Amino acid sequence: MGINQEVFALVYLAATVLFIFGLKGLASPKTALRGNLFAMIGMFIAVVATVMNPEVRNYTWIAAGLAVGALIGTTVALKIQMTAMPQLVAALHSFVGLSAVLVALGTYFAHQDAGHLNTTLMVELAIGSFIGAITFTGSLIAFGKLQGLLGSNPVVFKGQHFLNLLMAVVMLGFGAWFVIGDSLAGFLIMTFMALILGFTLIIPIGGADMPVVVSMLNSYSGWAAAATGFTLGNNLLITTGALVGSSGAILSYIMCKAMNRGFISVILGGFGGDAAAASAVPAGKGVKSASSEDVAFMLENSSKVIIVPGYGMAVSQAQHAIKELYEVLAEKGVQVKFAIHPVAGRMPGHMNVLLAESEIPYDSVFEMDEINSEFSTCDVCFVIGANDVVNPDAKTNKASPLYGMPILDAYKSKQVFVNKRSMKVGYAGVDNALFYYPNTSLVFGDAKAVTEQLVQALRGTGH
Repeated sequence: MGINQEVFALVYLAATVLFIFGLKGLASPKTALRGNLFAMIGMFIAVVATVMNPEVRNYTWIAAGLAVGALIGTTVALKIQMTAMPQLVAALHSFVGLSAVLVALGTYFAHQDAGHLNTTLMVELAIGSFIGAITFTGSLIAFGKLQGLLGSNPVVFKGQHFLNLLMAVVMLGFGAWFVIGDSLAGFLIMTFMALILGFTLIIPIGGADMPVVVSMLNSYSGWAAAATGFTLGNNLLITTGALVGSSGAILSYIMCKAMNRGFISVILGGFGGDAAAASAVPAGKGVKSASSEDVAFMLENSSKVIIVPGYGMAVSQAQHAIKELYEVLAEKGVQVKFAIHPVAGRMPGHMNVLLAESEIPYDSVFEMDEINSEFSTCDVCFVIGANDVVNPDAKTNKASPLYGMPILDAYKSKQVFVNKRSMKVGYAGVDNALFYYPNTSLVFGDAKAVTEQLVQALRGTGH
């Protein structure tokens, strides 16, 4: 049932090319579905080719693993909500990390029994294990923060960075002992220290920065997979891991630039930990509220409207109602544009996917750099479920944890309406100064219900 190694390598090359086309397709919402299809075909080819490898002699455990994994994966995919995708991604990263650790441990025992251990292999095992261990616990912490099981605020203490550095040195020291002295104890202690380091690297990072953390952990999981590929002598795993690792690192860099964060600080878990406490509600100030009818009147009498979607829109699944709002305003001759912040929601591209799902035209959706200059000429800015990404404190309040992060300049609009369920703070845990601006009014309620009310009001008051 086997295939010769030349054909085997060629099939792996074809799968790698499909993965590359898949990544290329994911660069745009217009081609994302095609990109996913390429990647799925590539993975199917890779799995089939792997199980046909002449070195595979027993299919019992492979079949059992595929069956259980397919059952769990299908169930989760059918039930998962779009709002829960970031924590699902974090959980999947943890699986990759744990797999890298277990593969390294299993490979060590297998080669030790066969007497095939060598320095190169030992280094590969050490690298794969400690990267995998850091990815495992770091991803668990990210999952806990995103799922709300852990607080979103940074957990900091004096000497935290020194402790991380010390643990990293100790971890590398035991790794060297493992490689040089063929010490299982060194391997286990190194892995244990890496597990703790993954925990301490992520806990000081606050909620506003979690999208970058998830992206960085994605990169870590890729490098862990690549290291595992070297350990197993699997070229496809090496190239796939390298693709994931490098693309995750590039995405993290882009996001860091968009948030004015230091890329090296992200890798070391350093940013977010030294931020000041959450900004307080401005003393003596209150917010103005508006009804759906008020908002509908202003929208209808505008020439230009910019809609800023956020996580609240995703939670209420309001994207289809937003599409109706877009259509009814367009029918009335109102120009409508959508402004997307790079980290709106809880993962890159979150809002783009939701808007594409509701078939809002791509040419009406703009990234932050493309549209920020237009807010000053905007009659109405309708912020639906977004919070931190429109907080002016990021530009004006040096005491804010958001300070320095580029934002959507919604506050420059002639009139701003913010749809929120309540006055609860955003995921960064800070109050939003925009709510107290004189040109801002809040519309309280569920995003989907409020948007549907706007559509009804606009259709009932046509000229």
